[in-house]
Amino acid sequence: MSSKDTGVFHDMRVDHLKLYVTNLTQSAAYFAGAYGFTAPTVPNGRTAMLEANRIRFELVQPTAGDRAASTFTERHGDGVGDIALCVLDPAAAFHEAVRRGARPICAPADHGGGVTATIAGFADVTHTFVKGTDTPCPPLPHAAPHGGSPSQQHPGLIEVDHLAVCVQPGELEPLAAFYERVFDFETTFTEHIVVGTQAIRTTAVQSRSGRVTLTLIEPDTTRDPGQIDRFLHDHGGAGVQHVAFSTGSIVDTVRSLTRGGVNFAHTPATYYDLLTRRLTPVRYTADRLKELSILVDVDQGGQLFQIFSKSVHPLNTLFFEIIERQGGRTFGGGNIAALYESVRLEESAAGLRRGSHRS
Repeated sequence: MSSKDTGVFHDMRVDHLKLYVTNLTQSAAYFAGAYGFTAPTVPNGRTAMLEANRIRFELVQPTAGDRAASTFTERHGDGVGDIALCVLDPAAAFHEAVRRGARPICAPADHGGGVTATIAGFADVTHTFVKGTDTPCPPLPHAAPHGGSPSQQHPGLIEVDHLAVCVQPGELEPLAAFYERVFDFETTFTEHIVVGTQAIRTTAVQSRSGRVTLTLIEPDTTRDPGQIDRFLHDHGGAGVQHVAFSTGSIVDTVRSLTRGGVNFAHTPATYYDLLTRRLTPVRYTADRLKELSILVDVDQGGQLFQIFSKSVHPLNTLFFEIIERQGGRTFGGGNIAALYESVRLEESAAGLRRGSHRS
């Protein structure tokens, strides 16, 4: 019997992301101060749930008896260790996923506040099923309650748009097939992006509800090593490279986050000089986008605006994306080539200036 018949994965959505962290107090303060998450109380000193609209992070600091958290932080440092999925029946979802080939981690158990169950996802990342209803999923029974209010004006973050997952060469297609087979995900987008002497392959898989999207990325080993190779090396294998947060107004959100202390990647001025060759922004002027280093791309559905934070991870791995969709359904692949070309032109111009100074 398929999940289409049983409905166990119907309307599945991301409930929360579990981040294993080495310093709970410091991490909670960072997300509250920089991203405007609800400031938590941490009475047990080990876990805390942070919220920003429909985005929820469960921060977990390893203890002596927590093998999963300890192993994760030892291998990867801080990072996303579990993508928790809201379903109508966690036990049924667990058994159906295992029947389809998923590896069981924790059998269904009632913690007094609801049933949860966990299966393996990819690398050291798991999926925990939690019960969903027509309302947002309830707090986890073992997580510390939050309290207080955001430490800055709410920056306009809405929900998790997608998660970008970097995998080893040759793992992309098998992992996409895993999500299709186990969860009835659909492949919505594939692309081979060549940037100079480097290249990557990317495939997006999405739940039938449209509310869970993973963008899988692997390096093309026939080309020179690049950013994805560095992530795999520094992270110690496959994992979540970045989490994308949706917003209804990227300009207002980026300004608010910048005031909160988030540093974003700089976009070369030549990117905007070349922008009109590709498209005309539908909502913001090129000057407004240039002011904030916001990128814009276009696909058959429309446009999307995006910007990436600089990583504050000690290994320079995990970072975050802010994305506003004006009909665009893809993930900004055109911006990769556009950025490469703009950097090349700026470097060339800088070389010419140095040459003229020497002469």
